[in-house]
Amino acid sequence: MALKEKIKKLATVTAGPCVSISLNTHRTRPASDKDKILLKNLLSQAEKQIVAEYGKRTVAPLLEKIATVENRVNENNNLDSLHVFLSNDTEEIIRTSWTVPEDRLNIRSTFNLRPLIKAYNRSKEYLILVLSQGGVQLYKALGDGIEEEVKSDGFPFEGSPYYIPNRAERSNAKRVDDLIREFFNQVDKAVVKVNQETELECVVVSTEDNFSKLMQVADKPDIYIGYTSIDYNNSKPHDVVKPGWEIMKQYMHEHRSEAIVEMKEAISKHKVLTDLQEIYRAAIDGNGEMLIVYDKFSQPVRMIDERNFELVKEANQPDVIDDIVSDIAWQVVSKGGKVFFTMQDEIKELDKIALKTRY
Repeated sequence: MALKEKIKKLATVTAGPCVSISLNTHRTRPASDKDKILLKNLLSQAEKQIVAEYGKRTVAPLLEKIATVENRVNENNNLDSLHVFLSNDTEEIIRTSWTVPEDRLNIRSTFNLRPLIKAYNRSKEYLILVLSQGGVQLYKALGDGIEEEVKSDGFPFEGSPYYIPNRAERSNAKRVDDLIREFFNQVDKAVVKVNQETELECVVVSTEDNFSKLMQVADKPDIYIGYTSIDYNNSKPHDVVKPGWEIMKQYMHEHRSEAIVEMKEAISKHKVLTDLQEIYRAAIDGNGEMLIVYDKFSQPVRMIDERNFELVKEANQPDVIDDIVSDIAWQVVSKGGKVFFTMQDEIKELDKIALKTRY
């Protein structure tokens, strides 16, 4: 399940108590050893608060999850932050490559998704296809970190099933190429199925020749944004994600530039908002077609009612939303709009945040 779908699923949970834990983590040892201790302490704190407020009987399934979830968190797989969501009926563990402002435990009637939304909006989730004739793996990546290996829809492929037993036929280059293309066509159909389920684009790690053959048989070549050469001696997940992320960053830069041009053109049509309050209202009404935000811009607010807020300077105050920009971005994305966070100089001509409206 893609991160966007996980957020949507978690947002539907309203049967509290809901335990949300977000903490910064480390990718390497010995620093990652401290992550396990911190998680254990936060879980212990959660258990005490839950028992004090709810007792034990009605929240027995939740207490069981709190007691055992750390056994399902492998600190060797940590990225830059870890998010754990627990309720009587829910357990979700999510790693991201975006740090959180502070290590935090929240217990309330719904999950605290803001740190996760911020990570989703400021990074990029995509697929990495490691393609060879000897085997094929597909990974879900977020930024420069691997989230998980896809083990469905036929993945991983162990290798081409189209072995030619006849020696004479094996020397026929055209026959061999046709069978390789047939194998890659099966791989492509599996990637397309994952793309339809997740809406994620794909970076291919392969030889130039194999990538060319894949493009010749691809049903939806547009989902493949490029390829990077494979090093068969270094094809582990942590090896392939780094060059894959470089391809994705260049792709994102080009799309951000195109988005800024589109936003500027929409100004003359009176379809651009730059006032934060107006942008928020348009976003929750489903009127946000495209949002562009300066990457470092965030704004804490205190809600007055469902449609209005007041700006505040300090995020760590009672009843303060630490970053309304993340909420706005999620409203736009969840209602089918596009969101771009950028540090490109062109954004300065538009202000720190701009929304192109649908109507």
